[in-house]
Amino acid sequence: MSAFLLSVHILAAILTIGPVAITASMFPRFARLALAAPDEPERVVAVRILHRITRVYAVIGVLVPVFGLATAAAIGVLGDRWLIVSMILTAAAATMLIAFILPGQGRVVGALDTGADDAVESVPDGTVPRLGMLTGVFNLLWAIVVVLMIYRPGSTTGVGL
Repeated sequence: MSAFLLSVHILAAILTIGPVAITASMFPRFARLALAAPDEPERVVAVRILHRITRVYAVIGVLVPVFGLATAAAIGVLGDRWLIVSMILTAAAATMLIAFILPGQGRVVGALDTGADDAVESVPDGTVPRLGMLTGVFNLLWAIVVVLMIYRPGSTTGVGL
């Protein structure tokens, strides 16, 4: 049963966190382009699509920690330090996504929806660069979690922390 749970956990991580990381990372670039030329509909549509993908996959991404905890319980590592650190980092990444990245993207999309004339003025200065920075930190947190999952104590890699 633990092999099944681990398989679902890994698949969920690849299929949900991967798209969130990619689309959230692409969003600032396309937002800059769309805000520079808000009267070009294909740029605005690209920003809307990236925001929607980020939002939808973030919701589905809840499966990752759910199956991760189930896997940890099945293999008896719920109290291990590497797992507790991973859970804290996962919570921090989720908080960043929910509290800062998605609302920031939503503000940009909302501004673009107001029309070409008001779009640039309604997005506060620094919003798009801040989204880039926050997304970088979000991706770094996930990279650390992946390293902790691979190099965990007692793993078959022979490497322990």
